[in-house]
Amino acid sequence: MVQAILFLPLLGALIAGLLGTNMFKNLGSDAEAYADHHAGGDHADHAHDDHHGHYEGPMWPMYLTTGLLCLGAIMSWIIFLGFLHEGHDTRIELLRWISSGSLNAGWAIRLDALTAVMLVVVNTVSALVHVYSLGYMSHDEHQPRFFAYLSLFTFAMLMLVTSDNLVQMFFGWEGVGLASYLLIGFWYTRESANAAAIKAFVVNRVGDFGFALGIFGVFMVYGSVEFQTIFDNAPSAVGKTIHFLGHDWDTLTTLCLLLFMGAMGKSAQFLLHTWLPDAMEGPTPVSALIHAATMVTAGVFLVARMSPLFELAPAARDVVVIIGGTTAFFAATVGLVQNDIKRVIAYSTCSQLGYMFVAMGVGAYGAGIFHLFTHAFFKALLFLGAGSVIHAMSGEQDMRKMGGLAPHIRLTWAMMLIGTFALTGVGIPGVGGFAGFYSKDAIIEAAYAAGTSPAMYAFGLLVIAAFCTSFYSWRLAFMTFNGKTNADAETVSHIHESSKVMLVPLYVLAAGAVFAGWYFEQYFIGHEEALFWGKALYRLPENEILHHMHEVPTLVKWSAFIAMISGFALAFLFYIRDTSIPKRLAAMHQPLYQFLLNKWYFDELYNFLFVRPAMWLGRFLWKTGDGEIIDGFGPDGVAASVAGVTVQVNRLQTGYVYHYAFAMLIGVAAIISWFTFGGAH
Repeated sequence: MVQAILFLPLLGALIAGLLGTNMFKNLGSDAEAYADHHAGGDHADHAHDDHHGHYEGPMWPMYLTTGLLCLGAIMSWIIFLGFLHEGHDTRIELLRWISSGSLNAGWAIRLDALTAVMLVVVNTVSALVHVYSLGYMSHDEHQPRFFAYLSLFTFAMLMLVTSDNLVQMFFGWEGVGLASYLLIGFWYTRESANAAAIKAFVVNRVGDFGFALGIFGVFMVYGSVEFQTIFDNAPSAVGKTIHFLGHDWDTLTTLCLLLFMGAMGKSAQFLLHTWLPDAMEGPTPVSALIHAATMVTAGVFLVARMSPLFELAPAARDVVVIIGGTTAFFAATVGLVQNDIKRVIAYSTCSQLGYMFVAMGVGAYGAGIFHLFTHAFFKALLFLGAGSVIHAMSGEQDMRKMGGLAPHIRLTWAMMLIGTFALTGVGIPGVGGFAGFYSKDAIIEAAYAAGTSPAMYAFGLLVIAAFCTSFYSWRLAFMTFNGKTNADAETVSHIHESSKVMLVPLYVLAAGAVFAGWYFEQYFIGHEEALFWGKALYRLPENEILHHMHEVPTLVKWSAFIAMISGFALAFLFYIRDTSIPKRLAAMHQPLYQFLLNKWYFDELYNFLFVRPAMWLGRFLWKTGDGEIIDGFGPDGVAASVAGVTVQVNRLQTGYVYHYAFAMLIGVAAIISWFTFGGAH
């Protein structure tokens, strides 16, 4: 069954991509019209209703890919539910792949509880995104290409999460990067989309360089890239060092930090986060898939999978905690002032990923994966809900041009409210709440229970981030759905609810956002936790973080609730009671407002430190190095001189005998003269 789950998306991608008649039709021939067609925001062709579009090609590619993904999602749930009770870890050999010297990397499927969770997350969200896209992309003239890319993206992620060795994981890792590049830049005639796709690709290469070095290092230390061999021999590297650049580095700390560098790139952690908000240039279903289930969760999965190494490298885990806490805080502060509805949710994703890494860093791996699991439901719900809003608003994404939409799109409004409840962690400690309440609060409690300095640093930032999350989430809801509308009359006249095919995925995701935390808590972090995870996640015997997190002081348990209520109250005051306050505050604290609005100026800083010097160096090597020195000395210098001399010499070859006889006489005269006068001395 798991083989079918893995290869069904690839089968759909190949058939839809190669046989879909519009795959190569008019690629670029109608670029100008296509650019105008998509110039008005996320998807301007949704200006009217779903049934009058421009696509006239075959419909079977999107139905085929969607059907295969839905089948894979059903089978994933069957496997996952089996692990809830008596699942058994298995290894399924597919084929012999790489064998070179002592390096052996077969293509095999590692099926355990962690894999089962990721299969459910990836396939469920991907299937629902496919269904949603049946309506959302119904007008797009390149439908087969879009659905082929979506399925390829899903296959690459499944390849990653079912991997049995690091090389196989890296193959899926890079496949996800390629598919994200194709999907972010799907509307290829928009310059901003191309720039965003390149940015995502390049920034991820930075992290992937560290990941590749980590794989090399693991092979050097353990002589294998197979997970089981690495895990069985993990303790053998404790206390050992690697000599590099004249210094002895702790082996496990070095390896874990290199692997975490890869995770930072894929999961958009602080310093390598800049690609994630720009990824919003892709269609909204792509944003939901990237942010909820695939690319950004790959880094969290990597750390969880390599828990046998991270458990033995406390210094590396401290770095993970610090980076995770900083990311959660940083992204939450930036989200406070963003005006693009998708960018607010994007920074929310970045912040929530920080929570997950804090959990990994303090050793609460189950809590981190639990939040990954619940987050997939409510974040996909919010993104697809935002897509429904954009669809209703004729492609408009600026929340300042919305308002008062609730009466027009009540179903979308209700779904977005459920997503907001889950994201902000609405719930009462000791009683219950929405999905995010169970998983996010567990991470905050685990950070406090860890007790180390990095963990306490992260605990404080996570509570602040919880307040910010509540504020910007309700700010989004109030600016979009409440108050008076700021849209023009023509846009208002076209506002309508999305079609059923777009609403059904929202209903399914809403059910997950409501019940996933309550039902699955016992298996991920509760009394069934050890039975469920088995050997999929490793913790040292002395790591009792999941026990201690349930015994934190009452104030810690209520801290997230207090932050959530405070954020809601402040957002209600700002955007319902007195809407003039935000403008006045922004004017009073203009430097701070600009600092947050410009995302802490990271893009400008990186442009100054890296992009401009790289461009200058490239231009110098091109113009001066290649043009003036290499070409000037070579083709335009010596080679040109030789050519010139050759031309002159050729002129001596006239072909007339008397010319040659004359030259011979001159030569003879010169020889006689030399012997006569030179020989005399």
